[in-house]
Amino acid sequence: FLIFMLFGSLDYDTLMGSVREISSLKSITLFGITHAPTWWFNLIGCCLFVGAAGKSAQIPLYVWLPDAMAGPTPVSALIHAATMVTSGLYMITRLNFIYVQAPVALAVVLFVGALTAFVAASMGLAQYDIKKVLAYSTVSQLGFMFMGLGAGAFAAGMFHVFTHAAFKACLFLGSGSVIMACHHEQDMRNMGGLRKHMPWTFLSMGLATLAIAGIFPFSGFFSKDEIL
Repeated sequence: FLIFMLFGSLDYDTLMGSVREISSLKSITLFGITHAPTWWFNLIGCCLFVGAAGKSAQIPLYVWLPDAMAGPTPVSALIHAATMVTSGLYMITRLNFIYVQAPVALAVVLFVGALTAFVAASMGLAQYDIKKVLAYSTVSQLGFMFMGLGAGAFAAGMFHVFTHAAFKACLFLGSGSVIMACHHEQDMRNMGGLRKHMPWTFLSMGLATLAIAGIFPFSGFFSKDEIL
């Protein structure tokens, strides 16, 4: 609503074309309130981020993602690693011309992303379900991506979206392989010594783990390093 009130349109090309013109104005009055354009851009950026936080599982709207892990593992690999949860990041990246005019909104994105990355990773340490661990890991990595966007490094944030999609999908498919081999057992306390029975799963999950940990020369190293 604020975008429509400010720009008079919701057409992407129109927004992109008129953002510089609007940002050059001294002040803008909406709903009888007068503020500088930056103030309105900050408000728009924060409102959009609430939607992105819900879709991309940021604090405090992250609880649905670990619960959604009850679905089949190939679905988790596609939706929770690559496509669905990253749409909030994609929206912020596409609207970067609004966010570069909104320093407060970018700071909020950065702070929430950093907090999510830390808190979700620590929650993952206390999980016993093999898929729940990966779910909290996804939330943590999404926090990393938002950190990139919040720092203004939109390309670095999106680069991590792509690298994460590959190694997290690999980990999810590997966890599905483990669950099937253990006769639908998901509690990691009842597992162990699977390497000699499942060498290919061990190898693929091992490589994906090195990638997500950011170990050189795997993809995670390059995208995480760029964000940091």
